[in-house]
Amino acid sequence: MSDETIISTQSREGPAPSQNFIHEFIAEDIAPGGRFAGMQVHTRFPPEPNGYLHIGHAKAICLDFGIAEKHGGVCNLRFDDTNPTKEDVEYVEAIKEDIQWLGYQWGNEYYASDYFQQLWDFAIRLIQEGKAYIDEQSSELIAQQKGTPTQAGVESPYRNRPIEESLELFKKMNSGEIEEGAMVLRAKIDMANPNMHFRDPIIYRVVKHPHHRTGTTWKAYPMYDFAHGQSDFFEGVTHSLCTLEFVVHRPLYDLFIDWLKEGKDLNDNRPRQTEFNKLNLSYTLMSKRNLLTLVKEGLVNGWDDPRMPTICGFRRRGYSPESIHKFIDKIGYTTYDALNDIALLESSVRDDLNSRATRISAVINPVKLIITNYPEGQVEELEAINNPEDPEAGSHLIEFSRELWMEREDFMEDAPKKYFRMTPGQEVRLKNAYIVKCTGCKKDENGVITEVYCEYDANTRSGMPDANRKVKGTLHWVSCNHCLQAEVRLYDRLWKVENPRDELAAIREAKKCEALEAMKEIINPDSLKVLPNCYIEKFAATLPPLSYLQFQRIGYFNIDKESTPDKLIFNRTVGLKDTWGKINK
Repeated sequence: MSDETIISTQSREGPAPSQNFIHEFIAEDIAPGGRFAGMQVHTRFPPEPNGYLHIGHAKAICLDFGIAEKHGGVCNLRFDDTNPTKEDVEYVEAIKEDIQWLGYQWGNEYYASDYFQQLWDFAIRLIQEGKAYIDEQSSELIAQQKGTPTQAGVESPYRNRPIEESLELFKKMNSGEIEEGAMVLRAKIDMANPNMHFRDPIIYRVVKHPHHRTGTTWKAYPMYDFAHGQSDFFEGVTHSLCTLEFVVHRPLYDLFIDWLKEGKDLNDNRPRQTEFNKLNLSYTLMSKRNLLTLVKEGLVNGWDDPRMPTICGFRRRGYSPESIHKFIDKIGYTTYDALNDIALLESSVRDDLNSRATRISAVINPVKLIITNYPEGQVEELEAINNPEDPEAGSHLIEFSRELWMEREDFMEDAPKKYFRMTPGQEVRLKNAYIVKCTGCKKDENGVITEVYCEYDANTRSGMPDANRKVKGTLHWVSCNHCLQAEVRLYDRLWKVENPRDELAAIREAKKCEALEAMKEIINPDSLKVLPNCYIEKFAATLPPLSYLQFQRIGYFNIDKESTPDKLIFNRTVGLKDTWGKINK
């Protein structure tokens, strides 16, 4: 094995990972007299390359890499590529990009397929030692014979077949002579064990699909449970961090390593496996199978649709890596499952973007505002602060003229007493500009307001003596002749129900239907609204794609990756406040 590369902590902003129960026992493990005293902490992140990573994976990434970072160790990236029918190079590259976007760099890059020969040799040895056998029963029958947690399983009629026969058949499984599903290799353990995973688990099956790395070299592939623990062992992993469903798998992984070591002069690199809770998020569905259905059936626009819980979806929507770190740090790591409120994630992104987003003037539901006493043809350049939270962010210039675009919602002809926006006879401030008084409006034949009129006070421009006159409302605007048209996409939650996973299962059970039909019942029809006729100040066109923006008084946005100078496209990341929570109380 090559010398390990210590992971860098320079690429990620923000505080170091907070202390949790896993950090505590690792500190004990590496202390003098501990299990791994004098050894380098060695973790791994082991995704299967069968889809795009989602925010649940981000929690595991932050733990695996964060542990190594905290203790001066190394975290490797290992692709558990044991199922060629579902895996692809596309997913491999996407996973790497997501990890790096989150601010991490792996020490070494491994694949479970690197160990196919070692695992094959080990399986041969198990057959020779009478610890594995070829079973020709169907997978359905094998499952039936497993029994229940309270009832012992039934031994396969092939359990005691001659070793030479199993050896010969196992080799045929890999030569291409055996069809998929015709036979499997099972470990011979204990059909009465209370742990169902010990009841002669399947460890090899036939898959006649080319592998994205090994091509057609292999036809017999190890099962995940047979490859995972040994891969950790081969790599010298000290701490194997898994989600809670792997608690019952841990004894099986230990047994396979015991068998692997038998009769060999191997150092005890047995990983310490520790389990933590998955990230469950309200109004979010994270199963890869369900996400694939959404993509294939066109219910979303690809894996990076900003409504998707994928890391690339959050990136495109305008989430920063730091905001995801903040959220994961808030929810922490425990040994019990819980449903986390998505409002906490949205709060984390607001907190983060408030300090980094460039302030921009944009009008998404425009109506024309005419300053009747402003000189025709006159144009002023006014200073706009890029970010009041960051003095080093500087400022830019925005043009001001007689005709402006304002938000339609900011005008009311007959307003209630505490309405502090634009209404006849009332003063408001135009941000970065002047105090104006509304004088009336114009309507079309249908009674729709087409123009709003006001007069300005020339002595109230920002920085002038009369600018300090108290007014209760400040409105944003853009100059009609100095702005750009843009498409604004208002994204909201993809699901109408708080727990779509359980709701989906309940609908499928009640109606005996496929996932797609159930999804259509609970998907939010208003999760995307496209506004094609919005206006934004020209400065926005100078910023690169994925820039973090705050549209004044509206929310946080970013520039979509498909945006061009000829067609500007902006995605809403999140509103300035949690309006959803208020609406749905």
